Amino acid sequence: MSERTIALVTGANKGIGYEIAKGLGALGWSVGVGARDDQRRTAAVERLRTDGVDAFGVPLDLTDDASVTAAAHLIEEQAGRLDVLVNNAGITGGMPQEPTQVDPATIRTVVETNVIGVIRVTNAMLPLLRRSASPRIVNMSSSVGSLTRQSGTDAERTVGPVLAAYSPSKTFLNAVTLQYVRELSGTNILINACCPGYVATDLNGFQGVRTPEQGAAIAVKLATLPDDGPTGRFFEDAGEVPW
Repeated sequence: MSERTIALVTGANKGIGYEIAKGLGALGWSVGVGARDDQRRTAAVERLRTDGVDAFGVPLDLTDDASVTAAAHLIEEQAGRLDVLVNNAGITGGMPQEPTQVDPATIRTVVETNVIGVIRVTNAMLPLLRRSASPRIVNMSSSVGSLTRQSGTDAERTVGPVLAAYSPSKTFLNAVTLQYVRELSGTNILINACCPGYVATDLNGFQGVRTPEQGAAIAVKLATLPDDGPTGRFFEDAGEVPW
């Protein structure tokens, strides 16, 4: 069993996920780069290793049971346990997403990845996380999933355009996060959600105002919480996000 802290970051071949993997690797951790595209995953692992990160590739398709099961087996063989799971992978579903125009199939696809995929991966990794002395789960959400911010006045709404697939998927993810917190209360597993802010990535056509490295910082912070740190909370760089 490895003496290093072992982390798995889903969707880590690019963007925020890559920077989370890089940030955790800079701490001396061994980081699994979860991604479904073989070439991009391999390239990301090579780049991270060039930067001195102890990275290893984890073939992972969140929407496929067999892929997720195989990923858990790989990590067990590689490290014997998992200390930190960062559920970062997600999709927006494209546009338009006004509720009167969005294709119901789009909503189904987005939820399959952003919510059900997180459940699938989390459940597969929980036996390995239970072997850790200080397990952490970080769910990459978004402030667009905040019902408080969505329902504010025009001046208070700073959550972007109407997104009837993506925004509710993050609200759903937040709710699921709290259900895990409730079920696992009394254990040493700390589970939190976070928002990276409006980051320039391919998900938004690189229109964001923050860098992937800046967006990754809150996830790295939550992944490294002390044993008496918070659980069941929703954070961004500025502090807590209202549900």
